[in-house]
Amino acid sequence: MKKKYIFFLLLSLLSITASAQTLAEAKDFYEKGQYEKAKPIFKKFVSSQPANGNYNLWYGVCCLNTGEPVEALKYLETAVKKRIPSGQLYLAQNYNDLYRFDEAIQNYEEYISDLNRRKRPAEEAEKLLEKTKANLRMLKGVEEVCFIDSFVVDKKNFLDAYKISPESGKLFMYNAYFKDSDKKGGTVYETELGNKVYYSEQQPDGTLSILSRNKLLDNWSNGSLLPGSINEAINANYPFVLTDGVTIYYAADGPSSIGGYDIFVTRYNTNTDSYLTPDNVGMPFNSPYNDYMYVIDEFNDLGWFASDRFQPDDKVCIYVFIPNSSKQVYNYESMDLKKLVQLAEIHSIKDTWKDASAVKAAKERLKNIGNEKQQTTKNYDFEFIIDDHTTYYQLSDFRSPQAKALFSKYSQLEKSYKQQSTKLEDMRTWYSRASADEKAKMSAAILDLEKNIQQVSAQMKDTAIQIRNLEKQTIK
Repeated sequence: MKKKYIFFLLLSLLSITASAQTLAEAKDFYEKGQYEKAKPIFKKFVSSQPANGNYNLWYGVCCLNTGEPVEALKYLETAVKKRIPSGQLYLAQNYNDLYRFDEAIQNYEEYISDLNRRKRPAEEAEKLLEKTKANLRMLKGVEEVCFIDSFVVDKKNFLDAYKISPESGKLFMYNAYFKDSDKKGGTVYETELGNKVYYSEQQPDGTLSILSRNKLLDNWSNGSLLPGSINEAINANYPFVLTDGVTIYYAADGPSSIGGYDIFVTRYNTNTDSYLTPDNVGMPFNSPYNDYMYVIDEFNDLGWFASDRFQPDDKVCIYVFIPNSSKQVYNYESMDLKKLVQLAEIHSIKDTWKDASAVKAAKERLKNIGNEKQQTTKNYDFEFIIDDHTTYYQLSDFRSPQAKALFSKYSQLEKSYKQQSTKLEDMRTWYSRASADEKAKMSAAILDLEKNIQQVSAQMKDTAIQIRNLEKQTIK
């Protein structure tokens, strides 16, 4: 009997020791920010002792930092009831992530009041409070947007999911575009003509800023930071420029964001050679999570953006929507708050379908652009339209020797046209920044270049007509 007692005593001591080691490991993971590793261990402890305030706090914080704000809520509320220090701070963050901004504000204010009472620094908490107040104001202006599709993809390859028209330009990851660069960056946007790129690149201080480069004949200019306040956030990334050449969408973190990366829009002012003060595009595009890579395909009337809201670390959700010609917002005063929050979260894209015919047409456009994307993956040397039914992609497609020879002239004219157009764009850019004396000297050169481009364009059209006529005669 005595041996059995000693055996059970030793077993109990071993069990307690093992638990203590496991708890110590969990706390070590927690302190290092490795919440995914700490979470299952804390879950075991809070399940065995649900009244323990610290266990509730630690497990709740782990859930909060691994994309489970709903799961975190009851545990952080328990931690606050148990008067665990810092409980109100994390509960306020939890309410903020759930769009319960009024309750978040109340908890921040109580937390700050407690810090002041104990004569502790409250600056960081006060910044979070002001940001949450801004979030509440943004909730009162949620835009009415029709989302037609959404799908979850791997974060590392998320750009592959964007099926945009060639007329809207191209998107690349920095390392794929600048293959020989020894620097790091985010994403790259290349214009339709391939004569200018906008991209984000890591700066000496470790942050990301947006730069641009122009094509100069066969070479690229050096990268230059976009002027104005566009790069004043901590990080600026994911640029996209509309076909007007002046409107740019990008994502940035910092004081003006709801949380993490937010999407902003600004426009280039040629008179001041700078960008206007950026505007936050607001909800539902932005959230307390990371939202970025906002793209408008003007030729297919479709919009795209990415968000990691409620997603695991390695995943991101891509949303496709119908862009509005002008911004319309939901009526905050007359609308059920729960319903408004669901629309701000994009809880269900079907909740945004008010016009069935518009949704159907947009879905068809999305399907068609996907098919076109697949078809254009073929390798070919060029694309030359003979008539409504025939397009040539290689020199071997020509049946007329005269047409084939004339096409070489057409190719040279096309190359000259692109080079001179690029040069003209660069000269116009320099002209907008030049002094009055410099502008006077440049004016004649710009006018001559414009005249040359018009002549080359006319020659291209005439040559193309000759090629088509010669080829059609041979085909007959």
